[in-house]
Formats: sequence, C-alpha cells, structure tokens
Amino acid sequence: MSLPPGPFVRCGFNAALLLLGLVLAGFTSTGGSEHAATAALPAAFSDMLPRFLVEPEDEYIVKNKPVTLTCRSTPATQIYFKCNGDWVHQDDHLIEHSVDPATALPVMQVTIEITRQQVEKIFGLDEYWCQCVAWSTTGTQKSQKAYIRIAYLRKNFEEEPQGTEVALDQEVLLRCHPPEGVPQAEVEWQRNEDVLDPVSDPNFFITSEHNLVIRKARLLDTGNYTCVAKNIVARRKSNSATVLVYVNGGWSTWTTWSSCSAVCGRGWQKRSRSCTNPTPLNGGTSCEGQNVQKSACVATCPVDGGWSEWSKWSACGADCSMWRSRECSQPSPGTGGKDCQGLDLQSINCTSEQCPQTVSGAEDVALYVGMVAVALCLTLLLIVVVLVYRRKKEGLDADVADSSILTTGFQPMGIKPSKPENSHLLTIQPDLTTTSYQGTLRSRHDTTGKFSMTNGPLLDPLPNGSHTLHNGKLNSDPAEFVSRLSTQTYFKTLPRDVANTSYGTFNFLGGRLTIPNTGISLLIPPEAIPRGKIYEIYLTVQRKEDLRLPLAGCQTLLSPIVSCGPPGVVLSRPVILSMDHCFDACLDNWAVRLKKQNYEGAWEDVLLMGEELVSEPYYCQLEAETCRLFTEQLGTFALVGESLHMGAAKRLRLVLFSDAYCSTLEYNIRVYCMDDTQDVFKEVMQMERQLGGRLIDEPHVLLFKDSYHNLRLSIHDMPQAHWRSKLLAGYQEIPFYHIWNGSQRYLHCTFTLERLSLSTCELTCQLCVWQLEGEGQSFALDFNIAKDTRALDAEFLLMDSNATALAGPSAFQIPYLIRQKICSSLDAPCPNGADWRMLAQRLKLERHMSFFASKASPTSVILDLWEAQHFHSGNINQLATVMADIGKQEAMIFLVSDGEC
Repeated sequence: MSLPPGPFVRCGFNAALLLLGLVLAGFTSTGGSEHAATAALPAAFSDMLPRFLVEPEDEYIVKNKPVTLTCRSTPATQIYFKCNGDWVHQDDHLIEHSVDPATALPVMQVTIEITRQQVEKIFGLDEYWCQCVAWSTTGTQKSQKAYIRIAYLRKNFEEEPQGTEVALDQEVLLRCHPPEGVPQAEVEWQRNEDVLDPVSDPNFFITSEHNLVIRKARLLDTGNYTCVAKNIVARRKSNSATVLVYVNGGWSTWTTWSSCSAVCGRGWQKRSRSCTNPTPLNGGTSCEGQNVQKSACVATCPVDGGWSEWSKWSACGADCSMWRSRECSQPSPGTGGKDCQGLDLQSINCTSEQCPQTVSGAEDVALYVGMVAVALCLTLLLIVVVLVYRRKKEGLDADVADSSILTTGFQPMGIKPSKPENSHLLTIQPDLTTTSYQGTLRSRHDTTGKFSMTNGPLLDPLPNGSHTLHNGKLNSDPAEFVSRLSTQTYFKTLPRDVANTSYGTFNFLGGRLTIPNTGISLLIPPEAIPRGKIYEIYLTVQRKEDLRLPLAGCQTLLSPIVSCGPPGVVLSRPVILSMDHCFDACLDNWAVRLKKQNYEGAWEDVLLMGEELVSEPYYCQLEAETCRLFTEQLGTFALVGESLHMGAAKRLRLVLFSDAYCSTLEYNIRVYCMDDTQDVFKEVMQMERQLGGRLIDEPHVLLFKDSYHNLRLSIHDMPQAHWRSKLLAGYQEIPFYHIWNGSQRYLHCTFTLERLSLSTCELTCQLCVWQLEGEGQSFALDFNIAKDTRALDAEFLLMDSNATALAGPSAFQIPYLIRQKICSSLDAPCPNGADWRMLAQRLKLERHMSFFASKASPTSVILDLWEAQHFHSGNINQLATVMADIGKQEAMIFLVSDGEC
C-alpha cells in the first residue's frame, strides 16, 4: 500500500511529516522493499537533515530515447521527484536502499525516466525541468534543477564559406555560421577532407565566431575548404569553398649588356631579364614592361697602321748605296687593325769618292714634280672653299631679302588686332649698318609683308637649291601631309586625326604651332633651328584610346599625351611645349614626373618636377593650369603624378548636356566628369555636337582628392506634379578608380527624367555632384526644354580662329632686331643688377634663375618664355614699362605712339 505525496506535502507542517513517517514505518514488506519510497531511521540519526550524494544533471533527449534522472541522499526517509512544479507519481519512481560503509548511514536512491512526449507537452512554453526532494525526521532538502531538452541540429548553414583568389602571403578569411542546434554545434574545418589543427599549424586560426583565418596564404594552402558542424544528434558539412593562392610574376635582375652589334662605329647592345622572380602561378599577373632593353653603343674601330715620314738618306756608303727608314707609327696598328704594308727600309745606289761617278738627277726630277703637284692641289682646294662660301652666303641673303620680316610690329598675323587704347609699343630704330637685313620699321597694324601659315609648307625648294620666304597662306591638304608623314618608319604611331594635328616648315627664324581650343602649342624660338637647316615639324595630341600609358600603383595621368617631331632633329636651343594639366599644382602633395616615349615605344621618366637639373635637356615651368616644357629633343610627352598623401587633388570639369529637341515624355541629362584640360573639353563638345546635345549650364570645377571615396551624383527638388526620375536608386556613383586612373576618357552619368505630360516644358531642379567625405558642386537648373537652344560653341568654348602654324616674325610679338638688341644689352652682368636678373624678377620668374643662368643668352630664354605665356593676351605696354624701369637707354628702347610708327 502507498500514499500519494501530494496531500502531506501541501500541508507543510513538520508534525504531519513526523506522523507520516510513523505511519509509513508500520507498512513493511519483506518481498518488495524496492517499491517503497519511505524507510524508518534509526534513533541515532533521527535528528540529521538529508544530504544529497547524487543530484540530477541536465540531459538531452536524442531522437526518441528517454533519459534517466538519478537522486541519492543520506539519511532520508523518503525521496520524490517534482517536474515543472508537479510531483511525479510514486509508481514512476525506482527506489533502492543501501548503507554507506564509511558512515553506516542509510542511503536511498531514486531514479525516474523522462520521455520525449513528456517534454514536448510543454515545448515552447517553458523549459522542462525536474528536481528531487528528500525527507528526514528533521526536515527536507531540495536538489538542483535538472533541465531536459530535445536535442537537434538543423540541416542548412546560416552562412557558408565562399571561394576566393588571393595573392601569396596575403591573409584569407573564410566565414562560417553553423546551423542552429541544441546543444550548440561544435565547428571544425577541413581542407581537402583533412581536418585542420591550428595547434599543429599556427598559420591557421579559428575565431570565436567559427571563422577560419589563414594568416599568410601559401601555395600549399590552395584547396577546397569545408566547414563541419556537429553535436550529439548529427554532423553537417557546408559546401566546399575553393581557395586559390596565386603568385604574381616578378622580374629577375638584368643580364649584363651584350657586346656591341657593330664591329666599328654605331651599333646596338642589349640585355634581358625573365619573369621568374617569382614565376607567375595559378593565374597571377605576368610582369609588366619589356623583357629586353636595347641601347646604342659605339664600337672602337680597328686602327690600321700608317707609315711615318721617311728619314733622311744616309751618307753614301762604301758599297755605293745609301739608306733611309720609316716606322709603322702614324698611327700604330690597334684594335685588330692591319699592319703597315710595304718596306720599312729602302736603299739606292749612290756615287762617292769610293764609287765610280754615275749620272744622277732622275731622283731630283721626281722630287720637283711632286712638289709642283702638291702646290696645284692646295690651290684647287682653296678655290673650291671660296666658291662654296660665296654660294652659301648668297642663299642666306635670298632667304631674308625682305627685311620687313625682321622688323615688323609686335602683333603677329592671325590674331585679333590690338585695341585702340593700346597706343604704345616697344620698338627700336633699325641698324642701318647691318648688311644681312635691309629695310625700315613697319607699323604693327601694317600687315603687308607679314605671313601666316595653316598646315602647309612655308619654304618651297627652288631649282637652284636655295629657299625663299613666301608671304601669305599656301593651299595644302592637311590629310595628305599626315598620310605622307605616317608612311615613314618613326611616324607609324602618329594618329591620323587632322583636327588635332598642326604642322609647318621652319628655318632659323623660328615660329609657332598651335592646336586650336586645346591649350597645346609649340614655340620654336629664333635660332633654335640651325642656320642653313629647314625642318618640317608637326604637333599632335594623342587620344588615350590610341596610345595607352602604363600606370602603376596610385599614379594618374595629369595632362594630355602630346607628340611633336620628327624626333631626332638637331636643335641649337630649347623649344617650349605648352600643355594643360589637371592637378592642384602643389608639389608638396604630388610627385609629378615627365614621361617620354623612346624609339622602342617604352615610356621613360625624364624629369621629376621640383628637382630639375639645369644640365638636363628638359626643364618645366609649372603654372596654375599650364605646364611649359623646355626641351632640346622632340618626342611624345605626358605628365604622370603620384599622390604623396590624401590631400592631393585632381581638377575635374563637370559639364551638363541634354537633348536639344525632345518630342517624347523622357528627357535625358548627361553629366560629364572629365579632366580639367581644354583638349578633353573640346572632344566632348565635338561629340555632343554630333549627338545633337546642348549645354544647359556653365561648367563647374571640382577638386577630386585621393581619398579612395567614390563620386556621387544625385538630382533633387523636381516638381513632383510634373516630373519624376526613372532612377531606381536615390543616387548614382562613379567608382574612385575609374576617375583616378583615367581609363575612360568621357566618363559620364545619365539621369533619365519623365514628364507626366507633353505640354510640360519648364524644368527646375538641383543636381549635386560630390565626393564622399569631400568637396561637392551643385547645379541649380531652371530652363525651358523646348525654347532654350543655346549653341554648343558659345562662350563656354572659345573658338580659336588663329592660324595653326605661324613662321618667322609673325609668330612673335617682339620683332627680331629689337629682340637681338635687348639680349645684347641685358645678357652682360651689371653691377647694379640692371640686367637679365632684374628682368626675370619683374616678370616673376626668379624661381628659374639657375636655369636661365645656364644658358648662353639668359635674356633670350626669358623672352621665349614670355612669348609662350602671352601670345594671345600679351601686354606689350607692360613689357615696355618693365624695360624702361630697368633703365637700359643704350639699348635704344623707348615708347612711341602708334602714329609715330
């Protein structure tokens, strides 16, 4: 017989417990003591509280297998389990009695089984828990709670590792979020089915979030990686992620130079290197650059031996002969040259007192004949030299027969005439003692006798080989010139874009080439071309897509790629190449290099801005938006910059275009983000003219910093009742590297707007362009899409109507003779400083003093730079004032009015 535990537990009184113990003590069974939950205690232990020897532990139910909870206590009269607040029925308890041999105390142990169904009844409401309660005659004790949970592990990973390709020695992170499970799953990683052990291989590290980190990728780390999650229920494996460790190729060291290809004179030598340090693997990039370098060399020619003069004849000997000798020493044979051919000792018969007298005189006759022949040769040579000199002098006089070319006014042909208020100009009285130039000074407004040239030869060859200067323009086909030039070997890469090419024929008087609306020009100063030489020179701007300039790291192109040539022409002094640039002109923020393409097509660094050497053939004058390059060698040039810190900025020109005519509901606005150089702006304007576009606002300039942040564009404040944007996102972005590396020449974004009615023509909105965490620009648009027909070539694109090629004095503002007088007056050092140094200071060019001083005529170089800077906007009066302030009265420099000219 048994009693349910509920009633006497609920009363909570010790008296009731004691009474229950006495009652239960009377019910004893000899055959089934294991079914009784109570026992009588000896009197010696009746005053002790029960103590738990074993308490129930947390358990997990795996699938449908029940779990067993055990509770053991001493001394105890009865033990019952309570689960989730309810007493477990007595029949569900399994009771065992024993005696502790160490203390002789009675020990009672009770076990119960918990099934999955019991736990699922309250699943989701609360956790299932059980606790045992032990009684003695003194009181009760409760055990700890044991929680019973149903174990599981879901199939799908919350995040699986993704394959990747990494360079050698880079860090790799493979993420893994295991499936949900109870108990929480443990994670291990496998590579190609082999378990990874971070203890044995410290290159691997497993984070607390179960992600795998490969500290430094090695070639052996290439493989398939799997994340494995497991608990007491199941084991799950993620999809494999392939990690490919690649190796970028690296150049080996250069081999030594080979021997010169020529046995004698000019030749070539080469050296090579291989892409094996290291060799590219697993798709790594190959080495950039040339694997072979060539260099010009000059081989020492073999020197053949040459005889010296014969010695004097010896005295007539007793054998009736006399001797003379010579040596192979003029020069001595060297470098594998041949020895002298012939005898080094010669003898002839002679007569003396010891010999019979013989008739002599034949040798004397030969000697006299030789002397006469030498005299005749010298006379003929002198005559030839005189004739050649006189012919050259006559040809040179014919070239400059019109002296007005040398003394014409400052304003060249082909540009706007001077304004009426400029009533002064710098002039000089003609030097009538000069025989090379004849004539008088002309007024600057008298264009008779001046000439301008547009893409045509200026100096036509005459039948007798001399040249004459033609005034005016010659009809010539520009396309024919470019086509003819491109057939020559070193012009194979010359672009056949006539609109961006200028050319002309020049002699020692110099001239100027200009590509309209690009800011690119080439000034050829007087005397830059040696006298007697005539060159046909071209100037062109290369398109980025036609000529790729390799850029490395954070380098960016800062100027157009400009070619002038032909390369290899001999120049007596530097020419000045002017071109725009698009950076902030602060050399503290940049390392700017001038690059030049060599004959083999490779690009070489020839100059670092700010560290120019006056001994080098290149020198740069850097202005806010323009670079003036002094060069003694023609070729293909470009400015490449590398930012030194994040403060470095490029200038971007932001230009807005739209459709000139719109007959549909859709209306497009195109925003161009281009380098702030005139050549790119010209190309975009020409392209939009072909597309039928129109300019809808003035261009803005944005400083784009090297901060790795993208350029963001958005449109706002449109009248929602009439317009809406078809852009899905709130903005558009142009990636940083697309702008910085300049790979796309016409970078732009298009905003497609839709008007709700065809009758809507007024558009007002705000278009914003800004760099994230940087500077921005805003366009406030308010125009009529049907009536506004602003021309593309309005004031935003100043159309340059000047001749593209000017030769001789028409290309310069300072007349030739006046220039000569100024140079002769200021080149000589003056104790009070009134020389070329004061001229440089007044013109704010003192930073280049060392460069000017290295030239034979510093004043001439200063005037060349002034001409390059002020061809379109030069103020002659200002220059005249500077000259007057210097106070060189002996140079005959003074101000006169236009009427006095």
